[in-house]
Amino acid sequence: MARDPYRYFRVEARELLEQLGQGVLDLERRGGAAQTLVPRLLRLAHTLKGAARVVKQPAIADWAHAIEDALAPWREALEAVPRECIDRVLARIDQISAQVATLLPAAEAASAGPARPMPEEPARTLRTDVAEMDALLDGIAQTHAQIAALRRSGERVAGAGALTRRLLDQLAPRRGLDHPRPGSAAHRSQALAEELQALVGGLEQGLVSSIDQVDRELRQLRDAAEQLRLIPAAALFTALERSARDAAQALGKRVRFEGRGGEVRLDAQVLGAVQGALLQAVRNAVAHGIEAAAARQVAGKPPEGRVTLAVTRRGRHVVFSCGDDGAGVDLDAVRRIAQRKGLLATATNALGVDALLQLLLRGGLSTAGAVTEIAGRGIGLDVVRETAERLGGEVAMRTAAGQGTTLELKVPLSLAALDALVVEAAGTVVAIPLDAVRRTLRLASQDIARSAQGDTMVCEGRVIPCVDLSRLLDEAAPPSPRRHGSVVIVEGAGTLAAIGVDRLLSPAKLVLRPLPELAPASPLVAGIALDVEGNPQLVLDADGLVLAAHRAGTPGRQAEAARVPVLVVDDSLTTRMLEQSILESAGYAVHAAVSGEEALEQARRQPYALFLVDVEMPGMDGFTFIERTRADPALRDVPAMLVTSRSPAQDRQRGREVGAQAYVVKSEFAQAESPERVRQAVPTA
Repeated sequence: MARDPYRYFRVEARELLEQLGQGVLDLERRGGAAQTLVPRLLRLAHTLKGAARVVKQPAIADWAHAIEDALAPWREALEAVPRECIDRVLARIDQISAQVATLLPAAEAASAGPARPMPEEPARTLRTDVAEMDALLDGIAQTHAQIAALRRSGERVAGAGALTRRLLDQLAPRRGLDHPRPGSAAHRSQALAEELQALVGGLEQGLVSSIDQVDRELRQLRDAAEQLRLIPAAALFTALERSARDAAQALGKRVRFEGRGGEVRLDAQVLGAVQGALLQAVRNAVAHGIEAAAARQVAGKPPEGRVTLAVTRRGRHVVFSCGDDGAGVDLDAVRRIAQRKGLLATATNALGVDALLQLLLRGGLSTAGAVTEIAGRGIGLDVVRETAERLGGEVAMRTAAGQGTTLELKVPLSLAALDALVVEAAGTVVAIPLDAVRRTLRLASQDIARSAQGDTMVCEGRVIPCVDLSRLLDEAAPPSPRRHGSVVIVEGAGTLAAIGVDRLLSPAKLVLRPLPELAPASPLVAGIALDVEGNPQLVLDADGLVLAAHRAGTPGRQAEAARVPVLVVDDSLTTRMLEQSILESAGYAVHAAVSGEEALEQARRQPYALFLVDVEMPGMDGFTFIERTRADPALRDVPAMLVTSRSPAQDRQRGREVGAQAYVVKSEFAQAESPERVRQAVPTA
């Protein structure tokens, strides 16, 4: 605490400033609600003043007191708080925010540079605790691994209980025989065995109950910690609303800001990265989109313009859409200015709307009549484009004359919270985003129509494909008609599909994480979620899932026949998909099997140029699989590579003994040299 005396004050002050800023904007927007809002704002300012005095920050305390002085006369007022009072309070909030931004630890203060204005502070503040939250989650995962070890101990206690019961059976008097005489050795042995059984039984029951309780509490704790790791998108809205208000006031316009999708929870790093771009987008909408009140009335619009910021999650991306109901982009002005700057050839009339909007996004163009603090230099949209490029995203722009303009920033997700339906298919547990699930049904065979193009069913008056999820996830799985069972009606890509599953497990709140960087993206997979032990679980992409279901009835890819076939054998779906995507990107036709037994059957039906085999699998392990292939005259010459999470020397030695060409650790498979090692064993076609 001595090294950073303001650590907790900074957090509290920023939270209070956020609430004060939002409350003042609400006060201005709602007008006559001063009697309910002003007392709350006074309490917030008073709390901030007291906290500032505790940490010996008299300037902040004085500014908070000035906020109290400005608002106090309006505590009981029935009329709206005047604009001048609102402006004074917001100015004091800005002063306090700038001062709080300077209260850094000595090590950070040396390299912090100028303090940033208030609108950019909230996301920065929320990012400071990410490392601590990750450490907490790692600790929970490690503790849960210890719980798994305790559960195995509980199983051993249960085994001891079974032994004591067998002992009692041996010592119990047989039918027709005399009971042991009290005090005899047999009687004492029987009594001790009964006491031991009671003791072991009580220990088993107590241990199992305690382990189950700790397991449940750890799961709840991890869910809560994961949610805290993320921030509602609504955290952006106050700063954006303030920016829209200030820009409108500076330009003499009337604007109302609306935020949508505030409940979407995202990684603070994403929110912090896009906040500056969204501020520019909002200011641009006010400056270039919204007309003056008089012009809007002439056009038959309400005098107050509207700027909206909508946040939506689309598969592996999050989309921020900033729209306005203004006049739209003056495309003729863009043509004239671009030609004057030498950015266009002479035949400018042939340039389409999309091309002109792309010119605007490049930066350096502005249709503003004069340079002001808000607009005029053509920098705002350039900031948005640069942010999209830096984050590996994209930016798009749409406009309609007299109706408005929408600027859409789409960036990849790092983390996002979502509600999902967890299902099981062919022993694999996956999650489907709940917002894409229209309904779940239990079907009978007569509900499904079969044709050469695949199974279909009727839903909401439409004929939609009905495909097993196991077939979509694993192309090696043979098509099998679904005669009955559960289906999930999924909406995506503007249409519906029925996805067959073996079991509907439960709804769940998950944290979506991206796939490993070196793994080529699968259109079916939006990302992964981690269970309490840190094991990955696939989260499917609704659009990709529906499109794959519609393609399932079409003939297979002709190009695959010309590729060198490789058989991947692994009981983990996540590992199979990762290896398959990497090898397909390297030019191989990849088939998959979930066990050694299934792989042998496939290998005897179809020739392969290489086997890529996991070591640890239920039933036949990888060593045994290779031994079987070496004993089979038809398979003995097919090279095999072992891919496993284990790497002890004795395993490598056994791999060489059974005839494996290589031994690759799973954690290293995604590296570039792994496909090269495959090429050394068998070249591509």
